[in-house]
Amino acid sequence: MRGKEVKQVEFGAKVNKIQIDGINFIEHIDYRAFNEGTRFENSIFCAQNLTKTKVRITGADAIYATNKNRSFSSTNNIQTDFVRKGKAGKHEAHRKKLASEIKKERATRLEGSFGKEKEHYNLRKIKARTKKSEILWIFFGIHTANAKEIGRRIYKNQTQIAA
Repeated sequence: MRGKEVKQVEFGAKVNKIQIDGINFIEHIDYRAFNEGTRFENSIFCAQNLTKTKVRITGADAIYATNKNRSFSSTNNIQTDFVRKGKAGKHEAHRKKLASEIKKERATRLEGSFGKEKEHYNLRKIKARTKKSEILWIFFGIHTANAKEIGRRIYKNQTQIAA
């Protein structure tokens, strides 16, 4: 059940997840309802810390498209898929094409991984008795999905080399 930042209506842990090249990381996990749109800067800093490179392009749900996050993105030269506010710039066609590609990639990879983790790794059916065991289930589900993705990539590379 979706909650609001000011109302505690969600049951169980809520996770803010980031994805880097198809591999998922938990940026924040909490039992109190929170608005993930307020975690944008933290998510960017987390990704930069993990990769040791500057984030240049990011995709995010519409809830992240706040004025604060737009300003942060502009200041740090980060391209987003946020819907434009105001007049179009001189490179609007290019911006729209890039935003469309970012949106498509995010929908395919990140949203697809949510469904896969919930269905294939039983994150939808967690019946933990304690907060610690629920968090453990979540970590194992996400990390199992990551291990399978990495294994798939290794296998693909080996078959391409052999061919």
